[in-house]
Amino acid sequence: MRFVICGAGGLGSVIGGMLARAGENVTLVGRPRHMDAIKARGLRISGIYGDFQVRDNLTCVTHPDQADGAFDLMILLTKAKDTETALAEAASLKDRVSMVCSLQNGIGKEERLRQWAGHDKVIGASTIEGGVLLEPGHALAGLTTPTTAYFGELDGGITPRIEAVAAAFQNAGFGTRAVADIQQVLWEKLMQIGTASGWSVSTLGLPLTFPDGLEVRQGAINYVMLARDFLKVYKAMGYQPQNFYAPMGQFREFDRLPLDQAVDLMMDVGVRFRERARASGETEGRTSMHQDLHRGRRMEVDIILKPYLDKAAELGIDVPVLQYVYGVAKVQDAFLSD
Repeated sequence: MRFVICGAGGLGSVIGGMLARAGENVTLVGRPRHMDAIKARGLRISGIYGDFQVRDNLTCVTHPDQADGAFDLMILLTKAKDTETALAEAASLKDRVSMVCSLQNGIGKEERLRQWAGHDKVIGASTIEGGVLLEPGHALAGLTTPTTAYFGELDGGITPRIEAVAAAFQNAGFGTRAVADIQQVLWEKLMQIGTASGWSVSTLGLPLTFPDGLEVRQGAINYVMLARDFLKVYKAMGYQPQNFYAPMGQFREFDRLPLDQAVDLMMDVGVRFRERARASGETEGRTSMHQDLHRGRRMEVDIILKPYLDKAAELGIDVPVLQYVYGVAKVQDAFLSD
């Protein structure tokens, strides 16, 4: 398949590089220094998948207008705040792509893509995969789960085009599933990253990493209590937790276990993440929102946390832990720069 990835930073480079390594034809659209470094030396990917260079099947451009030919799938991976700029710049791609999806954070981005590309071109997609740009030409793959990517038709069902995209991602080394209800995956992913991100920026502060916080029992308690607020809303929407992103997502267990047992479970998750980080040499151990805080950049607070707060208000559900975490994150965000 032919892929074009608009917003090829850390995560876009990991996904694009792995697809290219598996034989797919990939065009990355990214910042000049990063694209120039890849052209000169190839794309280096290190972390949980090993340490290797990707040169074949990879084209690097700095503007969508420079991407040649037609593409099977365009993947949007800019920060949510940059969506409108990215879509305006990608106008020349609109008639040259058969499918469009977003792997950005948040809910509602697919409807914006339908406005841009047309109703039938947009497919549903979700991933928990983590990638960080360490330096131009070098991306760190820092997070995955046994099933890390999901694809499905937005209005429900699995079609041949969904199966083809899922097969390409699976062949590239990402645990992937085609699902009939991608909307549930999107809401559960938001619950997952909302819990992890909100907990990280409100509990860890600047110097600590994800395993650090879970090794302290009070930190694991905070994580479970925040997750349970998300769960109240998720279940009120008519969903039952599926643990799409286990072991990161332990929502079934949070829903049925006593607090002490749920906390023990998350402390064990922290131990496993620490061991995996040591084995892979990965040192970041932060969610994307925590990375932004750590680097002094504006966070996606309203993209990641507010949709559940809005749903809670709509459904009349009390979520005091989530409300507090949102407040902490908004205060921090007010002093960060774009």
